[in-house]
Amino acid sequence: MDLEIDIEAPWPASVDGVATDWADLAEAALEALVQVAPELDNPRLLASLLFTSDEEVHVLNREWRAKDKPTNVLSFPMLERADLLDLAPDGPPEMLGDLALAFETCAREAQEKGVPVAHHASHLIVHGLLHLAGLDHEISDDDAEAMEALETKALALIGIADPYGDRT
Repeated sequence: MDLEIDIEAPWPASVDGVATDWADLAEAALEALVQVAPELDNPRLLASLLFTSDEEVHVLNREWRAKDKPTNVLSFPMLERADLLDLAPDGPPEMLGDLALAFETCAREAQEKGVPVAHHASHLIVHGLLHLAGLDHEISDDDAEAMEALETKALALIGIADPYGDRT
């Protein structure tokens, strides 16, 4: 799967005192995710990822979801899950969907959780990509647990602790 990545202000080149290459971070998150969600490991798939501001995500959230506020990540799927699962590896490119990640909300949530912004951004990218793949945590508790388990496994592959904490 290929990610088309666009990084806008206010995403800084350095955060938490560490230089951060957001495109590399996104690619690492995707590489980990395809190991636990192999349906995304298809050379035909494309997704776009926009690193942007709360202001831009607010506009998108209001326009497309009728929610008049920013949020951490928005996902706009373009392929049904059944079609994704049936997608042959040969053929023309298929757009999986678009993601938009809001910096200010991501940074605030990371601070509240006591985690590096880069770790929280990685989690939101994995979370958003799973939404593009047709998974949804709002359908049922079982669906939420399955999605969280995939997120946790993918993030562990890149050295990020379980973002949901101890669930026992």
